[in-house]
Amino acid sequence: MMRFTLPRDIYYGKGSLEELKNLKGKKAVLVLGGGSMKRFGFVDKVLGYLNEAGIETKLFENVEPDPSVETVMKGAAFMREFEPDWIISMGGGSPIDAAKAMWVFYEYPETSFEEILQPFSFPQLRTKAKFLAIPSTSGTATEVTAFSVITDYEKGIKYPLADFNITPDIAIVDPTLAETMPPKLVAHTGMDALTHAIEAYVSTMHAPFTDPLALRAIQMVFDNIIPSYNGDMAAREQMHYAQCMAGMAFSNALLGIVHSMAHKTGAAFSTGHIPHGCANAIYLPYVIKFNKKAALGRYAEIARFIGIEGSDEECTAALCAKIDEYNVALNIPKTLKDFGINEDEFKEKVASISELAIGDACTGSNPREITPAEMEKLFNCIYYGTEVDF
Repeated sequence: MMRFTLPRDIYYGKGSLEELKNLKGKKAVLVLGGGSMKRFGFVDKVLGYLNEAGIETKLFENVEPDPSVETVMKGAAFMREFEPDWIISMGGGSPIDAAKAMWVFYEYPETSFEEILQPFSFPQLRTKAKFLAIPSTSGTATEVTAFSVITDYEKGIKYPLADFNITPDIAIVDPTLAETMPPKLVAHTGMDALTHAIEAYVSTMHAPFTDPLALRAIQMVFDNIIPSYNGDMAAREQMHYAQCMAGMAFSNALLGIVHSMAHKTGAAFSTGHIPHGCANAIYLPYVIKFNKKAALGRYAEIARFIGIEGSDEECTAALCAKIDEYNVALNIPKTLKDFGINEDEFKEKVASISELAIGDACTGSNPREITPAEMEKLFNCIYYGTEVDF
């Protein structure tokens, strides 16, 4: 038996933020990131609508990019003191992911972080609160997914938490919020969405319910990401919907080793954090070349859906070339060396990072099995830009 889970309601379109005034409840905690939602006036709008709904609201602010275990625990303690019946998070993937994890420890304060690392091992939620997510970026799709990514900075590891319990009850996908994104964020989040959709389509867990969402999301990203990057707000709106559709697909079909590798390298190097979407964009063409031995036909189907013609091998090669071409247009480097990762540090850490990536929750649904030695070899191809031929 398989399962397909989405939020109970998804409100979308310009001005859909206004739906908040119809929310039923008494108290809400609004979880926010670094301040951009305040600067652009969206926090005041949310507070106004919740006031109309008769909901008392407190803010938990300044969730950092790639939220930490410490921030999660601090937020959960804040919630236990206020006792909200709604947890609302607005912003990029970081505050929404953090709020999802806070939700667990708000309802189950005795649970440890280690206890929820095993995928689909969460306790039953909604004993105290429901969850509403409002994305301001067009990539993570955490507003519709069963996932949250939390970082343990002491260990330098990102942990993807997975459980259908943390799929939000309501998502508000208002493209007005995405209009505020700077170009680099448009590029990184958009390529994250593309990676979600492609990995969902070739995943061992793909299904008749997820395939159409993945294919259409891929097509919409290829059609709209470059115009969106260049400031076309109609394209920006379509990207906001495309990333949400990609999220619906991967939340149910799961992902693959592009994400495993991105999770385990994002915070691993002293030369600088690798933004998640940027890492995905760099790794994706290399992983397609590795995976094609097990999923050539599926990659070829993606290529044909976006208008590429030829044999399965030709279509897959052209798909990789197209991703490379888009990365160039979006100013995303081709290799980890180009990104600026120090070579000596890479050599020192690649074996341990490869082991960690093998153990990542996303590896199990990758279409081709991979050994630690193969993972290390693949990382070396990505660092130096050499051909994947194994």
